[in-house]
Amino acid sequence: MEVKKEKIRYILQYHYDQGDKAQQAAKKICDVYGPNTVSNATAKRWFRRFRSGNMDIEDETRSGRPIVENVDKIMEIVESDRNASTYSIAQELNISQKTVWNHLHKAGLKKDLDVGDKTNMSTKRKLPPAKKPANKRSKKKEESDVDSDLTTG
Repeated sequence: MEVKKEKIRYILQYHYDQGDKAQQAAKKICDVYGPNTVSNATAKRWFRRFRSGNMDIEDETRSGRPIVENVDKIMEIVESDRNASTYSIAQELNISQKTVWNHLHKAGLKKDLDVGDKTNMSTKRKLPPAKKPANKRSKKKEESDVDSDLTTG
């Protein structure tokens, strides 16, 4: 049974007002609404909050920039310049490069090339493997074969 957090908090506040312990309240709530509806740790945290005089059931506001704002700005930059690097986007928005990369990855954009910090954000493709340079020994052998062909032939 899905129970809203706010309802559980009101019930916890009721049990606090009744003088119950946090663990008892959690057990009673789980007996009625199903196992794992509220943990003992959560009940203890709310009881601690009530004891401090804060009887507000709402979550406290959290610090930091809204994530949606970052995502929108990142997507604007990528749409205007598909070759923008994650580094340049991070510098422009004053956020970490990893954050930029995570948002682009969640949006389904993948890196084409992994050269330096240049990140072309379009469809994913693979480059053919680079050819290895011939080693010196085999190169000398090829040269001696060519020399022998010239002298004998």
